[in-house]
Amino acid sequence: MELTDLTIRAAHDGLAAKDFSARELAAAYLDKIEKENDKFFAYLAVANDLALSQAKLADERIAKGGDIPLLCGIPMAVKDLILVDGLKCTAASKILENYVAPYDATVVKKLKNEGAVILGKTNMDEFAMGSSTETSAYGVTRNPRDPGRVPGGSSGGSAAAVAANLCVAALGTDTGGSIRQPASFCGIVGLKPTYGAVSRYGAMAYASSLDQIGPMAKTVDDAKIVFETIRGKDEMDGTSVDFKLEAAPKQKYRLGVPKEYFIKGMDSQVEAIIRQKLSNLEKQGHEVVEISLPHAEYALACYYIIATSEASANLAKFDGIRFGYSSPDAKDIENIYLESRGRGFGPEVRRRIMLGTYVLSAGYYDAYYVRAQKVRTLIKKDFDKAFQGVDAIIAPVSPTPAFAIGEKTDDPLQMYLSDIFTISINLAGVPSLAVPCGNIGNLPVGLQIIGKHFDESTIFDIGKLV
Repeated sequence: MELTDLTIRAAHDGLAAKDFSARELAAAYLDKIEKENDKFFAYLAVANDLALSQAKLADERIAKGGDIPLLCGIPMAVKDLILVDGLKCTAASKILENYVAPYDATVVKKLKNEGAVILGKTNMDEFAMGSSTETSAYGVTRNPRDPGRVPGGSSGGSAAAVAANLCVAALGTDTGGSIRQPASFCGIVGLKPTYGAVSRYGAMAYASSLDQIGPMAKTVDDAKIVFETIRGKDEMDGTSVDFKLEAAPKQKYRLGVPKEYFIKGMDSQVEAIIRQKLSNLEKQGHEVVEISLPHAEYALACYYIIATSEASANLAKFDGIRFGYSSPDAKDIENIYLESRGRGFGPEVRRRIMLGTYVLSAGYYDAYYVRAQKVRTLIKKDFDKAFQGVDAIIAPVSPTPAFAIGEKTDDPLQMYLSDIFTISINLAGVPSLAVPCGNIGNLPVGLQIIGKHFDESTIFDIGKLV
């Protein structure tokens, strides 16, 4: 087996047994990235010097013996809106083209403390606004399963890097499906943790009440290892909490299937694969029951009101004055704002800022934003009620497999519909694990296992059964 084919646990065992060094492992990935990144454009930037220096430290740590952390010497990638001290962090936007991170995000600090090796920063939809990684200002990422198709988004670069064996695992962010949908499209595992389970400090905010950092990996076990490392309370993030992964595996699970998630327009082959997997779970002795999430039909509209409103506020800091791109042609303060933001932001980001600003404007705030927050409460109550009768909820990740590059770029509404099965999970704040469950030709299909708040243990255990 090639070094770049290894899972976290297999790589850890090899490092502990001194079958190879952390430097050799990092060099194998860096060599593969150099040869293949142009084919997929998973990475925006490769940190050769940082990776090799971290690998050297990992080798020194391993040489001392004793307990070696599972992530020590493991090559990982980081989505390019999560800060890594000393590396550029562009959020795939021209407005931050030359911005260098002055500190580590909390999740990166935790990875470094465990001895992980950071290979580089991955491509994404600009400011995480997109479902295909086509809105990046620097180029489109291609799906390793079919380079003519998208890898999903917004964490498409991280998904492609894992799927193409250009890293062992990666970090992504999920605001409305941005970990799970690309994981599904690329045939890997992705976790959207419970809101508050992982610190967001050092991640550029899109929609602060929805954003969550999570792992993308080759296996459920690998995703769990990364999650256990990055989770927990952080004094720099007031929304983060401590909790224990306590749930013991059950012999038999009661699994709910939302009737609202099998909708007209869903690819018939995707539905057939999901239903076959449900049948297999029943044959294993688990109970599968139909449930209802009655407000699911309003989730898409609710999400795009709340998310764009928060984006409008969060992105106001990119003003051409404090940091980032500043128009050299501006003659006065007003034109600095207008020209810097107009040139620095791409069309999708400008579209969402304008939507959010409109929603928050006088005369529309109550009609749209306040009403959307009330609907969000109803969506959360739907999940709370459903979980009174089931251990977890099983649903598709996406209504279709990966679509062709350019297929939906001219129709934003069609693009937004790609997230129809994922956004309600962010609105409710519950965790969801995307796992591969079949293929249509060479195109992967994923299902998601949705759990109760802070019950990641259960969805990991169920994920291993799929």
